[in-house]
Amino acid sequence: MKVLIAEDNAQNMYMARFLLENSGHSVIEAGDGEQAVRLAGECKPDVILMDMQLPKLDGYGATTLIKANEHSCHIPVIAFTALAMKGDEEKTRKAGCDAYISKPIDPATFVQQIEAVV
Repeated sequence: MKVLIAEDNAQNMYMARFLLENSGHSVIEAGDGEQAVRLAGECKPDVILMDMQLPKLDGYGATTLIKANEHSCHIPVIAFTALAMKGDEEKTRKAGCDAYISKPIDPATFVQQIEAVV
């Protein structure tokens, strides 16, 4: 499985990449929302792990653009966020996210949560 991770925090990116690659998956990195939108169209990932707090274009806007594009609208997007306020999961769903994973990452279930969406 090819996973596009849109994350601007180096530690979160490292941990997500490490867990996914050790499970046999390939990872493409995007450090901001604009790059995530571009790479979603260019690289055709199987799934996108989208931080909601990204520079240049936040995860909500990036997800909306990805889901509005006929070439990337079929790609599942998983909200990957430390936000834990009431209503946040609903807000990510309205933007077009197909699932929600909260940070910090739980190494025991992280990869399985992503695989379950694909």
